[in-house]
Amino acid sequence: MTTTDTRPAGVTGDQAGPRKAARPGRPGARLARATTGLHTLVFLAPMLVVFGVFSWYPIARAVVMSFQRTNLVTDPVFVGFANFQQVFADPLLWTAVQNTGYFALLALLFGYPIPLVAAILMSEVRRLRGLFSALAYLPVVVPPVVAVLLWKLFYDAGEDGVFNTVLGWLGIAPIAWLQDANAVMPSLVLEATWAAAGGTVIIYLAALIGVDPSLYEAAEIDGAGVWRKLWHITLPQLRGVLLITFILQIIGTAQVFLEPFLFTDGGPANRTLTLLLLIYRYAFTNSLGGDYGAAAALSLMLAVVLAAFSMLYFRLTRSWSS
Repeated sequence: MTTTDTRPAGVTGDQAGPRKAARPGRPGARLARATTGLHTLVFLAPMLVVFGVFSWYPIARAVVMSFQRTNLVTDPVFVGFANFQQVFADPLLWTAVQNTGYFALLALLFGYPIPLVAAILMSEVRRLRGLFSALAYLPVVVPPVVAVLLWKLFYDAGEDGVFNTVLGWLGIAPIAWLQDANAVMPSLVLEATWAAAGGTVIIYLAALIGVDPSLYEAAEIDGAGVWRKLWHITLPQLRGVLLITFILQIIGTAQVFLEPFLFTDGGPANRTLTLLLLIYRYAFTNSLGGDYGAAAALSLMLAVVLAAFSMLYFRLTRSWSS
């Protein structure tokens, strides 16, 4: 018996119906994904090598050194937790912790709100906003060492010092800015705030540009004044940025080194000795040629504390930043 071909004339078997599309699970799709992943890895490889050599390896090396007695010349000796015990037994550790905490507190009270206030004021300026932004960022462009040495001239304790001359115009006696145990830490905070505030001002200005102007217009229609608009619109809109800059400032001030090192070298009477300056002394000013094990141990302790504080901070503020 013969069968009748019911297909229209001119239609072949390959044209009888649409071809099945290649499914993702087919070998061709898997090969395409593997090729894309390989290309991504090739592009990432240089960055991974750079980070591995200049970031991850030093971190791993510091962790190993914290359990060794070494001066980087003779063969290291494994000493377990002896370096940590040595650091904890050093009375200067608690002095450095107190001084670092005091510096961070002063920087938080004065250095944290000043960039925000400056950014809000500049955002209200219709003309010359670019000029004010450039002037605010100018201290960041100045090399940090140059800025500290410049301010060291300003802090001259004599009557001819820049700041003491201004005080003389106001009838105030000269101040030994860097020699007075009570004035030295606020003096360091003042210079550090001036040097670092510009970058934060630019961040706040960028965030303020993203605030919807209709919110302010609606508030003005409701009769809201400047302070109510600031409290109910500006600050809530900047909440995420404020939380990030807060934790960055805490981490930065906990690692302050340049100002106490160049201004006072920890003096007077260790009133400006900070944790990083103590680490520097362990490593480079020890009479035995450098106690790098103790320096690595204190560095590791500081890193662990800051990491734990950051994790706790982000966990507690997770709902606020959303």
